[in-house]
Amino acid sequence: MLPMDLVLVRHGQSEGNAAKRLAEKGDESAYTPEFLNRHTASFRLTKTGRSQAKRAGKWLRDEFFEDSFGFDRFLMSEYTRAEETAALLNLPDASWLPEFNLTERDWGDLDNCTQSERENRFKEALKMREIEPFFSRPPNGESMAQACLRIWRILHMLHEECSDKRVIIVCHGEIMWAFRMMLERTPKDRFKRLYLSKRPENKIHNCQIIHYTRRNPKTGELAKHANWVRMVRPTQRPVWVGNWKKIVRPRYSNEQLLKRVSKIPSFVK
Repeated sequence: MLPMDLVLVRHGQSEGNAAKRLAEKGDESAYTPEFLNRHTASFRLTKTGRSQAKRAGKWLRDEFFEDSFGFDRFLMSEYTRAEETAALLNLPDASWLPEFNLTERDWGDLDNCTQSERENRFKEALKMREIEPFFSRPPNGESMAQACLRIWRILHMLHEECSDKRVIIVCHGEIMWAFRMMLERTPKDRFKRLYLSKRPENKIHNCQIIHYTRRNPKTGELAKHANWVRMVRPTQRPVWVGNWKKIVRPRYSNEQLLKRVSKIPSFVK
């Protein structure tokens, strides 16, 4: 069984996030030689990112430490921006364990390059990402499907060691998508709709929280699986706390599978 509560926190705004946002507006001045000549693992938080982490920490302290005992296990990605976020959450009695399987999805040649370079050198890779975002792999990088295999290892460890505990994990947006795929058994077509959506509510924002629980929010009854989930955006003013949703994991009959397959055109008879 999974932990009673599993709380995922995305890191605050990083130097890489800020540089990319500027580049999307046509300003690539942040991509200095010093900035480009390092691995993205070393990106720090910006001033905004540090503020976001502190606000997320306040919500977590109010929610999990006011009337209960907080968390039993604290896990984090070994990337600097996740470590900095974890510390700035300022959770009582935190003892953070680094876990390399939680590091961000590897974007290969697409990582830490300017927006114009991406568009000029990697048009085909970007096109395939729009066609099949779950299975497509960036040049010399990692597909979402491959990232999910790393998260499977984390879930197996949590099953073995933390089934009766509360766990908090500080990681990355792509890794939180991988958790969603594994925990919610999200079909790839639904993943595509959500992942490529331009709607803000479908994004995983900096310091957004995803909270999974085995405890029925209405009755308090414990289930064997993490059957309920809610999203929280502590950086919004006021803090946005989504409603609990029951996770419905899809199953298909033979007829339903054939109906799904029939929607895909066949070009070779």
